[in-house]
Amino acid sequence: MSDATIDIEAKIQEMGLVLPGPLPANLPFPWVRVRGNRAYVSGHAPQNADGSLADPLGKVDDDVSIEQGYEQARRVGLSILGSLKRELGDLNRVSAWLRIFGMVNCAPGFNRQPEVINGFTDLILEIWGPDRGAHSRSAVGMAELPFNIPVEIEAEVEIEG
Repeated sequence: MSDATIDIEAKIQEMGLVLPGPLPANLPFPWVRVRGNRAYVSGHAPQNADGSLADPLGKVDDDVSIEQGYEQARRVGLSILGSLKRELGDLNRVSAWLRIFGMVNCAPGFNRQPEVINGFTDLILEIWGPDRGAHSRSAVGMAELPFNIPVEIEAEVEIEG
């Protein structure tokens, strides 16, 4: 089956993944802004299925291991997919992942941010495949992130219909 014929929502269900509800916060910006054939996704945090922030919190390589950071980046992916589903109505409308910007809350001296953000990239490639899921990417370290989250990711996708 080619990337273009994959039913994304069926694949997510087959994988046993759960998209979290919205983060319970009243913010002055949209989580997803659609303009033309693009959807711009605001920075997301790792969430539990009920929409709450997922533990562990803190700095990667201090409070959070690299492996935990990877899993948190994967959770951010699910958070983003939840927001895209709510905004677009159907994740099959995402025709291509274009770029992501991954931020890691780092302990001083930590420089393995790409390994952490791989949790997000691996999830997207697993669901959308190598053609539609491939994206350009940055993975950078930050001194702090909101609410002491270990990972925050923003994205841009191409959409149809």
